[in-house]
Amino acid sequence: MGYEGNKHFQAGDFDQAIECYTKAIKMCKDKKVLAVIHRNRSACYLKKENYSSAASDASKAIDVDAADVKALYRRCQALEKLGKLDMAFKDVQRCATIEPKNKTFLETLRRLGAEIQAKLKTTFSTDSRVQNMFDILLDEEMEKDKKEKAANNLIVLSREDAGAERIFQNNGVQLLQNMIETGKPEMILAAVRTLSGMCTGHKARAMAIVNMVGVDKICSIMAVDNEEIALATCNLFQCINDSLSGGDKRDYGKEASLVLDAAKDLKNILLSLLEMVGSKKVSGHGRDQALNLLCKNVPRKGKKEKDNSRALFTIDHGLKKILKVCGQVPELPDQLLLTENTQLIASVLLNKLYDDLKCDPERNNFRDICDEYIKSKIDPNNMDKTIHAINTISGLLQGPFDVGNALIGHQGIMEMMVALCGSEREVDQMVAVEALIHSSTKMSRATFIITNGVSLLKDIYKKTKNEKIKIRALVGLCKLGSAGGDDYSLRQFAEGSTEKLAKQCRKWLCNPQIDAKTRKWATEGLAYLTNDADVKDDFVEDEMALKAMFELAKSKDKTILYAVACILVNCTNCYDKKEIIPELVQLAKFSKQHVPEQHPKDKKDFIEKRVKRLLKAGVISALAVMVKADSSILTDQTKEMLARVFLALSDDPKDRGTIVAQGGGKALIPLALEGTDAGKVKASHALAKIAAISNPEIAFPGERVYEVVRPLVNLLHTDREGMQNFEALRGLTNFAGFSEKLRVKIVKENALPDIENYMFEEHDELRQAATECMCNLVTCKEVQERYLEDGNDKLKLLVLLCGEDDEKLQIAAAGALAMITASQKKLCTKMTQVTAQWLEILQRLCLHDNPHIQHRGLVIVHNMFNSDDNELTKKLIESEMLEILTIIGKAADNPKRQEPIDTARACLVRAMDLGLIKPFSSPS
Repeated sequence: MGYEGNKHFQAGDFDQAIECYTKAIKMCKDKKVLAVIHRNRSACYLKKENYSSAASDASKAIDVDAADVKALYRRCQALEKLGKLDMAFKDVQRCATIEPKNKTFLETLRRLGAEIQAKLKTTFSTDSRVQNMFDILLDEEMEKDKKEKAANNLIVLSREDAGAERIFQNNGVQLLQNMIETGKPEMILAAVRTLSGMCTGHKARAMAIVNMVGVDKICSIMAVDNEEIALATCNLFQCINDSLSGGDKRDYGKEASLVLDAAKDLKNILLSLLEMVGSKKVSGHGRDQALNLLCKNVPRKGKKEKDNSRALFTIDHGLKKILKVCGQVPELPDQLLLTENTQLIASVLLNKLYDDLKCDPERNNFRDICDEYIKSKIDPNNMDKTIHAINTISGLLQGPFDVGNALIGHQGIMEMMVALCGSEREVDQMVAVEALIHSSTKMSRATFIITNGVSLLKDIYKKTKNEKIKIRALVGLCKLGSAGGDDYSLRQFAEGSTEKLAKQCRKWLCNPQIDAKTRKWATEGLAYLTNDADVKDDFVEDEMALKAMFELAKSKDKTILYAVACILVNCTNCYDKKEIIPELVQLAKFSKQHVPEQHPKDKKDFIEKRVKRLLKAGVISALAVMVKADSSILTDQTKEMLARVFLALSDDPKDRGTIVAQGGGKALIPLALEGTDAGKVKASHALAKIAAISNPEIAFPGERVYEVVRPLVNLLHTDREGMQNFEALRGLTNFAGFSEKLRVKIVKENALPDIENYMFEEHDELRQAATECMCNLVTCKEVQERYLEDGNDKLKLLVLLCGEDDEKLQIAAAGALAMITASQKKLCTKMTQVTAQWLEILQRLCLHDNPHIQHRGLVIVHNMFNSDDNELTKKLIESEMLEILTIIGKAADNPKRQEPIDTARACLVRAMDLGLIKPFSSPS
């Protein structure tokens, strides 16, 4: 059996060998023979990378003979792989004592000795460094810049697994808590960020930290009134959540059962966050982040996931708390602390929760809780409670519209809103008008509002002296007035009144005396009115108004993002257009149906002028800030709108430099990586336009450039439009010509099969773009290997493309062939085997009028002379190629054609060196 095993081992069949050795072990009684079989099986296990079995088998052989060098060395190899360096070192030390001249043993001894030293050094130095950092941080007297440096070092250390473990082992969690207890913002920030690093991707450590620090404590840090600390703590919670809910790929073996039950902690965190949502002790920033965390982690990631129990749990334990946030009226006393964004984030969360429900009973339960909550608040004798109820409905209308819409239809609610509109108190009127505005969102369902609302709002608009309420009433009218979208012939109001309303909105927008919240409503109004082409044209002419809107878009108030995105989409006309089929228009007119019409100012030249105006007023810097909004308010829908705007702005190559200069390249990356499918494609297309004509280092600074490759490669899929394929190829060509690191990234993203497909394409421009891209990629080793493989037509295609009539295509194909045959000599021979036309094509290249093409052809010939294939060089000299080379080489120097002349001469010199031709006299 042992002999059989040896045969299998030599043949490389290790599984069979192991089987034979195992049977032999069972049958064998002789101790010495057993030791040999164990030693052999140990070698098999080493090959199979099963290191613990290899070590234990080798040990069994060593037990019999302590001087068995083979077994000792095998155990040493296995122990090294298992990370037990000191034990491996002892084994190889014994080997070297037994055979002091064996070079392998001496080399391994030296290497392991050095590794052990290095490990000791880092372990020791990391431990003392960790202690040192905490000493500096917790020393009251220490200078500020030393503390800052120590804090940064600690954060960096925590982001590496080994560093995080060292901090953890050195009582780090307690010391970090001491830093938090100092109450100094910079200390708290450093401690929270370090904890985030320690919790990332390590379930056991994350659980330990949660239990040592306590969820309540982490919540109380997030609750402080400091935006930076709230955001950092939100990030800590996110890291904990990701690690506990399976973001950790570690194999814990036997300890898994101890570690892996994180359900209790996750439930605890969820309950604590819901507690924060409705708590008076929490700051506005803390509440925002609690809501953001719920938005991100409660709903299912995709509808394919079956389990929506997190949403159901949240609705049972927290829906009323979220509704309470929606109902707050900051103008009243004794309200929860909010930021400008809190209530809209709460609406987004309500929408996500409602969307996550799977069946009618679940939805009915959601509606019933809302219904009950509103009923409990309405009290004709207590105005404050009543407007809280109306405001809650506003929150629902901005979230799950159907739920809010159903509530408005309930007995007495509309009457209540009408009554509030006529109230003496400004705050009552404001809440009622805002609820009216939100209820008139979806046109088809707003008939009830249109019949009652328009007259009500007009009434308020005319009578009120209060600017705040006037603006809100106006927005309601704008909203009802824009019901026809961009259809020129569907108008609610008489001609000209839309422009009047818009002029009023622009005036308010530019007035710094008016509070920001009210100016935001003016923007909301314009979001509806810019459906009208006259309005959008006037608006972009008004640079003051544009700049005022961009300033608002950059402010901390993120509730304005959607309105600004709408205005920009309208002004650049980048919404999806309905195609109008002429035959159907005739048919519709004949049957007296309504026909949509296009406004003259929605034609191409007007749109181009508007784009230029927006760029001049600084739209890119506003977009760059909007994209960075770290909040659930920036929904995928809004991201898609911003991506559409970017694409429209980057249409003209002349404007792309401006876009890059103002940071547009960087801003597009997140839009191309996350969001709706349509949004990602639009953003990737805009990236491709920029990547095609910019220096990658300037357009996408630092490591960002590598993130751009994937969106561009995704545009190569055949289901994308031809223009998207073409511009993606141009962007990748530019990248591939820039650096080896980018070429490797393009290959890694699996772009080659698509690029090769487009080289076969009938479409001339696509084929040329793909060939140019390949030309820039062929210096990459992986690409050359694809051309060396047999059984494909890649090289044949490249040779045939050199014979096409299109000069740009020839330059690219011949350039690729010249570079690839220079790098891989074998390809010189292979290209003569893939097609019979190779010589004819090569001669045509060498005789070409265009010096660039001629030069590339001659370089290919030169590569053939250097290819060590004597048959091939002979064949070349016996063909007309010698005459061609002689004619070109003997020509007088000519700066316009110097490269081909020099290359032809180099070919002739090489042919002489090879003894294929006799020397000839140079031109006198």
